[in-house]
Amino acid sequence: MKDLHEVLKKEKYIKINFKVSKTQHLLVKAKINGVQGNFILDTGASNSCVGFESIDFFNLIAGKSKTRAAGAGGTGMLTKIAKNNKLQLGRWKTEDLHLVIFDLSHVNEALQEYKAKPVHGIIGADILLEGKAIIDYFNHCLYLR
Repeated sequence: MKDLHEVLKKEKYIKINFKVSKTQHLLVKAKINGVQGNFILDTGASNSCVGFESIDFFNLIAGKSKTRAAGAGGTGMLTKIAKNNKLQLGRWKTEDLHLVIFDLSHVNEALQEYKAKPVHGIIGADILLEGKAIIDYFNHCLYLR
């Protein structure tokens, strides 16, 4: 087979490198509204999200939400929503990102136990689907189109 990078480049995919943390999480840098942060790339998360403590950091306008979050940290967690945000991963961009905002402290506490750096949020399946994502685990690359 041809080199994956070359094939995807011809298909107009953009390559974004990620790192694998001590906890085996995939870590990627992203900009929300022009501000860079650290994120977990999570194929199991339905929506991209940030923690309550990052509302001001990313210049978000948080609105009310009736949705309750569920995940590894539990169920029924209160959320807010921030609509129409800009996200940039490498050179890939989207202008209409709706972010779920909820308490990420349990995630960061778990990371700290392993002496791993805290994250601002999670890049979820909403972005992966929009960008027609291909993940190259061996070479630590995410490709979005």
